[in-house]
Amino acid sequence: MANTATVTLRTVAGEGLVFEGRVPGGEPIVMDSGETPAGPSPVEMLLIALGGCAGMDVIAILRKKRQVVLFYEVVLTGERKPDHPRRFTRIEVVHRVRGHDLKPAAIEEAIRLSDTKYCSVHATIAPDVEIVSRYEIIPA
Repeated sequence: MANTATVTLRTVAGEGLVFEGRVPGGEPIVMDSGETPAGPSPVEMLLIALGGCAGMDVIAILRKKRQVVLFYEVVLTGERKPDHPRRFTRIEVVHRVRGHDLKPAAIEEAIRLSDTKYCSVHATIAPDVEIVSRYEIIPA
């Protein structure tokens, strides 16, 4: 049997285009059309999914390489076509890392492994979207 993932989305009554998403055993996630501040839009959720997937991989790999990371964030910027369905054409992923004696080669390898081997979100969208990853080391 194949691995599957199931989520459920329901509209929030009286809230316009607001949906509440749930995963089995998890907290609800509110998603919005982008017209109200209830939550991220579906395309923002896609960026969040990619960033979360990549970030979890990169941090796990850096820990295995005994890199001491004090701060990490991943910033994603997506470029979209102007016409509907306004899909992403390019996504820039910037990994920002601060730590003690960080080795650039370790960060580069962690990002490469996430991009090419581990991140299923990246693997799902990369055939149709240019994804460019880079990193910045923030001075400690």
